[in-house]
Amino acid sequence: MTAARRTLAPASDPRLRTVILVGYIAGFASLIAFLWYFRHDQVLLYGDAVAHINIARRVFDSRTPGLKQLGTVWLPLPHLFIIPFILSDWSWQTGFGGSWPFMIAYVAGVIGIFRLVRDGVAPASDMELSVAAPASRRRSRERLARENDEETRVLPPLGTRLAPWFAAVIFAANPNLLYLQATAMTESLYLALFIWAVVFLADFVRQRYSPDAAQHAKAGASLIWCGVCLALSMLTRYDGWFAAGVFCVFVFILLLRPPRTATDPQTHSRLRRAVLIFSALIIIVPAFWFTYNTAVFGDPLDFARGPYSARGIEQRTSQPGEAHHPGYHRLGTAAIYFIKSAELDMTEGPLERPWVALAALGVVLLLVYFRRIGAWLLLLVPLPFYALSIAYGGVPIFMPVWWPFSFYNLRYGLQLLPAFAVFLALGLYWALQRVPQPRWRATAAVLAFAFVAASYGFAWHNQPICLKEAVANARTRIAFERSLAEYLRLLPPNSTLLMYIGGHVGALQDADIHLSRVIHEGNHGDPKVWGKEGMWQRALADPAKYADYAIGFADDEVTKSAEAHHYPSLLVIHTVGQPAATIFGTHPPYPGMPALPSR
Repeated sequence: MTAARRTLAPASDPRLRTVILVGYIAGFASLIAFLWYFRHDQVLLYGDAVAHINIARRVFDSRTPGLKQLGTVWLPLPHLFIIPFILSDWSWQTGFGGSWPFMIAYVAGVIGIFRLVRDGVAPASDMELSVAAPASRRRSRERLARENDEETRVLPPLGTRLAPWFAAVIFAANPNLLYLQATAMTESLYLALFIWAVVFLADFVRQRYSPDAAQHAKAGASLIWCGVCLALSMLTRYDGWFAAGVFCVFVFILLLRPPRTATDPQTHSRLRRAVLIFSALIIIVPAFWFTYNTAVFGDPLDFARGPYSARGIEQRTSQPGEAHHPGYHRLGTAAIYFIKSAELDMTEGPLERPWVALAALGVVLLLVYFRRIGAWLLLLVPLPFYALSIAYGGVPIFMPVWWPFSFYNLRYGLQLLPAFAVFLALGLYWALQRVPQPRWRATAAVLAFAFVAASYGFAWHNQPICLKEAVANARTRIAFERSLAEYLRLLPPNSTLLMYIGGHVGALQDADIHLSRVIHEGNHGDPKVWGKEGMWQRALADPAKYADYAIGFADDEVTKSAEAHHYPSLLVIHTVGQPAATIFGTHPPYPGMPALPSR
């Protein structure tokens, strides 16, 4: 058998070559999706995508450039990754540069899913079986292994070969993920980091309980890499903060359970150092973010309770006596809404429900037969996080099939996509291991891939629901911003604008007006020069001193300031579903503004 294995082994590692192939296929799919959506002007439909690009842009294109322009609420890592790709005015204005970091992350996520399943379903060593399974089940597995002939042991069984590809296809071919990774939305970046955190933690478990001393020595490095991925995910989305806490509990429980084989002092010392580094990585991110918010905004929790936080937006936009969003202070209802959004992110139509049922079956199989890969259960962490966020964090999810029958935050359901991919692949692996006839195994595999193809076919036929959400929410906003941009282009190229950009920075982007010409709410400036109030508040107090034109929306701070100073409104723009925009002149003459009626 050893000779046969050596004969079949290529000069290079076939496992690495397979991973490279997966990366190439994912990269090709990512590029095709991006070019399609870019050609159809759909990469800037999400208002959040526009905001992410412009937050990154204002780090170097601003009246007060610097890292303080990263702002609060949104975490900084996605914006730092975007910066190199939008140095060009064209790539910034068109949105072409904003997608690339998330396309790269998509490829990394596909590779991570493939590797997680491939290593998880690989034949376990005797020690791994002894740690993971009861004696009766262990003897059953050993008997199955003996029943395999020499050729089967040389060439991995069909389930072992197909399960990683099945998981990778479910993840990579998801229509909603393919759309989101083609935009400047953070989902694909977070998913990649979260998946790789699970990959490295699964490696840590496998290495720590391996009978091989060389594997023991690698466990510490895997734990450190898990910490790195978690720290980066915590700098990407707040989902990562909750996940990091759960991971820490999981690692703590593992450390309480020593391996069956003795560990030499040097390996034990390495592991202790790795645990300290892992802990430091988890702690340093919130410490940094609290310090940053205190230094820049005067409140360590400004991102959670400030005026631009999710809770602050909900309080500001809700009307007295208005019904709360579904799941408000109802954890069960919140969980149901999140699971339903996950179903809709997989497909729409008759195949929605089977996804949750099949994933639940995979979880049961893991708990009963595959407890050695229990780290996969961490893929379910998004479920309690989003249930809590909907119920108590002011984060609603609206969907067209349930009240209030609209689109809002439906993309959050994609956080369960890795769990769907992995647990359905585990179910396929289990089935193929127990079907005796080769033709029935082939039939089961074909049916599994056909189910995924049919589900995604329904999604493409109905249009991916995340794309429908983007289109529905962008329709009036884009019409409004294009109309405003039409008149902003008429302003003198050296003029300075006073404008709140939190809602409609896309108008400046469309008009190709550099943010360095705009005084906005993110301009604080040097306290020694501008005092505690900063440039923005100074400009609001005396707009004519700092700006040539003021652009106000409805009754925002700019509008109130301009009206208090009795500045003339040169133009008022009205569009359906958006607040009126008024261009005020701060002092005559007003070059570039034609005498046009309000529109």
